[in-house]
Amino acid sequence: MKKSFFYLFVASSIVGVLFFNGSSKENLLGYQVGALVEDFDLPNIDGKNVSLADYTDAKGFIVIFTCNTCPYAKAYESRIIDLDKNYASKGYPVIAINPNDINQQPDDSMGKMIKRAAQKGYTFPYLRDDSQQVTKAFGATKTPHIYLINKEEIGLRVEYIGAIDNSPREAADVTETFLEDAIKSLMNGQKPTIKEKRAIGCTIKWLDA
Repeated sequence: MKKSFFYLFVASSIVGVLFFNGSSKENLLGYQVGALVEDFDLPNIDGKNVSLADYTDAKGFIVIFTCNTCPYAKAYESRIIDLDKNYASKGYPVIAINPNDINQQPDDSMGKMIKRAAQKGYTFPYLRDDSQQVTKAFGATKTPHIYLINKEEIGLRVEYIGAIDNSPREAADVTETFLEDAIKSLMNGQKPTIKEKRAIGCTIKWLDA
């Protein structure tokens, strides 16, 4: 009986350490709605590094964690391109970030990203987060995973997190446009009515600890 209690205590302690240390990558806290975002500096498919500070005229950003390989990311690809075409000129450009470990997903390498962007006609930066530090800071866990950011005098504030819309597969089935509604609210000087919707996609392929 004493041994059983001891093993239960040890197991509970290990779980507690993992939880409080944030070692469970599926439970990353990251930025919440209302948080201020720190800038980042990541390599782009054009060979240059990109940071949010580069966009001096932007009113905000549509930061999307996505990849080449996930079926959900592929299903949303044309919609992501349309988002940039529709809203970059209005001050809300798309910034796409590929966070996947290329040892697990070789087709998410920078070389394959360059080819994918050229084939599909990407109009936005497509960045690699090899260290996954930016991904962890945001708290993204899926591809795609959306963070709508608004630029304020005091910094860059998260205003919406989650899904682009309510159809993770076919664009023709979309009946609710969560992200676009949030962007339009910001453009009208208002806060989004819906601030968060669960991201549906493939689990990010994390580096081995």
